[in-house]
Parts: sequence; C-alpha cells; structure tokens
Amino acid sequence: MGPHPAVAAIRLAVRRVLNDLLAEHPHPHPHPHPHPHPQPLAGQPGRPPRAELLERVGRATRAGRARQIRARAASGAPVQVPAPGEAPGAAPPAEGPLVLVACSGGADSMALASALAFEAPRLGIRAGGITVDHGLQYGSDARAADVVARLTALGLDPVESAAVRVAAASDRTAHGAPYAGGARRVGPEAAARDARYAALDEAAERLGAAAVLLGHTRDDQAETVLLGLARGSGIRSLSGMAAVSGDSGRYRRPFLQLDRQTARTACLAQSLPVWDDPHNTDPAYTRSRLRHEGLPALEKALGKGVVEALARTAQLSRDDADALDAWAAREEAAVRDETGELDCARLYALPAAVRRRILRRALVAAGAPGGSLFARHVEEVDRLITGWRGQRAINLPGKVEARRQGGRLVLRQG
Repeated sequence: MGPHPAVAAIRLAVRRVLNDLLAEHPHPHPHPHPHPHPQPLAGQPGRPPRAELLERVGRATRAGRARQIRARAASGAPVQVPAPGEAPGAAPPAEGPLVLVACSGGADSMALASALAFEAPRLGIRAGGITVDHGLQYGSDARAADVVARLTALGLDPVESAAVRVAAASDRTAHGAPYAGGARRVGPEAAARDARYAALDEAAERLGAAAVLLGHTRDDQAETVLLGLARGSGIRSLSGMAAVSGDSGRYRRPFLQLDRQTARTACLAQSLPVWDDPHNTDPAYTRSRLRHEGLPALEKALGKGVVEALARTAQLSRDDADALDAWAAREEAAVRDETGELDCARLYALPAAVRRRILRRALVAAGAPGGSLFARHVEEVDRLITGWRGQRAINLPGKVEARRQGGRLVLRQG
C-alpha cells in the first residue's frame, strides 16, 4: 500500500526540485554504495526460486537495518523507524550536494522537511535543516530547540537554530524580499522577514548548501498577489513569489502548486506534530487579516477558485514581467550615447513599460537604494523624457540627482 495521497503529493513536489538541483549540481555517485555482487535476474541461469529470492532480500534488509539502528543507538543519535508501508533501509548514504529546509515547525514547513528527509537520500543528496528564532514571543528559544529536535528525528543533518534580532520599523527599509509588494518602510512583518532571510543566507553560505527549500504554498502566493494589488504595485509585484529566487537560485519553493490543506493533511497522515504560530491569526498583521477575513470574503462573493485564479495570475504576470525585463536589458545599451549617458530621444521611442525599467536600473546603478525607490520616483524621472518643459533637477533617494541636459538624462550622486 502506497503513502497517503497528500504525502505522495508533497514528496513528488520535492522530488522534482531535487532532480532540478541534481541537474545543476551533478555529482559522480548518485547512489554511492551499489551492491558489489549483482544477483542473477529473472530468467537467467542460476537464479534461485522466487520465494527464496524474496526471503534473501528480506533477511539482508532486516540485517542491514538492525546494524543501522544499533550504530545510531550506540552513538546517542535518534533512531528512525520506517513508517508503515515504507521499505526500511531503501536509501543509501548521501554524498551529493547539501539542501537545507527552512522550518518554523508549522504544518507547511514540517511537511516540506518530512518530504526532503524521505526523498533526498534516495537521490544521493544530503539534507539538513535550519529554524530561525525571531525572539518575538516568550519561549521562542524553547520552540526553536523543539523544532531542531523534530528535524533531527527526521534524520536531517546538519540541523541548526539561528537567533536573530528583528529591527524596529524605523531602523531601515525593505531590501526586496520574496513577499514583494513594492518598496516601502519596513513594518514588523517585513522586518522579521528581512532578518530571517539574512540568517538563511548566512547559514547556506557557511554550510555550502546548494539550495534552501521554503514551504510557501499556493495560498501564500494568492495572498501575496492580493497584497501587491492593494498597494498599487506593478506587474512584477503581481507575479508573487518565484519558484526559484535569491542569489544563484538559492531559494526553492516546491509547494507553490499545492494548497495549504494538502501540507497539513500530509502532517496528519504521518503523525507529525506541528506548531501553529499565533501571529498567523493575529489581526494586528495585514497578512493575517487578509488570510482570515479578506480571502474568505472574496470566496463568499465570487465563489470557490479565487486562490487558484490568483496563483494563475501570478504565473501569467511573472511571464510578462520576465519578458519586459529581458527587453529592457537588451535596449539599455542602445539608448546610451558615446559618453554613456542616456539619450532622451531614444528613450522616448520605447514603450513606457520598457523605458521605466531602464530608468529604474539606471537609478539603482547611480546609487539610489532599490528598496527606497518608489514607482512615483521613476515616474517623475520619466517626465523629464516624456513631458520636458525645462523642469529643475529631481532629488531621489540615496542623494541621487536626475536632470535633463542637452538632450541627455544625467544621473549623479551627491
């Protein structure tokens, strides 16, 4: 009997991501310890009767598993007992790339951790985990220690807990996080997210991880699209979270096509304990209100299928945004003159969506912080090209100044 359908779904999603990683980070021995003496196959001379062959395999499997259990018990490491219906000892030791799972202890990330622990050894991949203690709730350190114990019990290694300091809203501005909703001052949710990703980046670099898996689901994607829409953000924000993001594609989101209930059902089917963060139901947080009030109201008014439609919108928007970004990158060199300045006439001839992308890239290159550069800033600079009436220079974040001079757009810092 196979695994529960929800368990099968999460494992398949993780397996696909791990296969992609193997293609990107190949290693010479995907199955490091093959049997040194292959047995005769069916129909070959010398093959023992079927019953005897099955008994041989069973004895070898049980003996090997017993040796593993004795060795782990002697070392003080946790002993894993196979789930009902799963073959014990099926996975050889992994020697391939290291993949980490970011786990809060909630249903989504625990389901992801369990799927990674099951699939990674079968593909020759090393699997580890990290949990981040934001220090925002009483007893958060004990909660982080409990998550470390759960991940270790799943067989993940290495497993770490990272304690972070969440900056106050007035300390700094967002740096372009996965829940993109346009540039804005950092609130408590964004500040926690920034601190979390900084900790994940540090751990991945220190441990040499090829990727970090994140448990964002289709429901999370729908919420992100709605937040971007409410803020009046552009098409890049409406594209939601990417399946692959971060430096060198570090972050992978296997569950973007799965709903939140599938992950929770998978945990129940495997008797995995989960922790429900009280912040996720606290109406003080925008995303919590959207999750428990906004989306249900939309589904009541529009009918079921709103989450799936929003996730589909995210993918369509991402395809369009990627195409426009590529177009802008190709045109950027062509709109500069021999001195490297932007030529206003050449910029004017481009579609607005392409031109504004080029302007934003140029402003960031000139020293304007990307997280502080709002759409209105880019629009003001765009008017120097499309609505030129002798305007004065425009002061921008990062002490960048934009002025039109002799038919050129001149950007200077300081």
